[in-house]
Amino acid sequence: MSLDTVVEDVRDEARARAEEIREAADAEAAEIIAEAEEDADRIREERLAEVDRQIDQEREQTLSSAKLGAKQERLGARRDVLEDVYDDVEAALAGLDADRRRELTEALLDATLAEFDDDEDIAVYTRSEDVELLEELVADRNAQVDGEIDCLGGLVAESDTSRVRVNNTFDSILDAVWEDELKNISERLFDQ
Repeated sequence: MSLDTVVEDVRDEARARAEEIREAADAEAAEIIAEAEEDADRIREERLAEVDRQIDQEREQTLSSAKLGAKQERLGARRDVLEDVYDDVEAALAGLDADRRRELTEALLDATLAEFDDDEDIAVYTRSEDVELLEELVADRNAQVDGEIDCLGGLVAESDTSRVRVNNTFDSILDAVWEDELKNISERLFDQ
């Protein structure tokens, strides 16, 4: 065998070996690229899923916040309406006609005096506009008008003897009725 033949055989072997190495490298590179593409797809899917979760979470938070805001506004509007109704009732009580005011004041005076012993001296108080009316009503009773108070009408009575004080003003009665009936009033107004 000649040297040229040996060189050519070595070259052929080197070429074959280089081709094997290149094929192995190409196969390994293709495998690495495929793994990298799989990793990239997986990362992209994870990120998309995380973004979708964040979007859903923000949507839920925004929706919950909007619902809470709407509920607060509804409650505020209801509170305003109830305050308006209360103010209207106060105005109606303050503006009662003379006959109705007399009738109610006399009924309240009777109920108030029933809380005291017959022999007690009772001081009664009312709003300035009703002093004359109350003086007429207590003229033949064991009570006397002793001053004015800030109220819509009705009276407050007290006795030094028994240290009893009875508040039968329109204000106190309205407050008690309002507290007892607020749920019913609200249901009637807002059809809950």
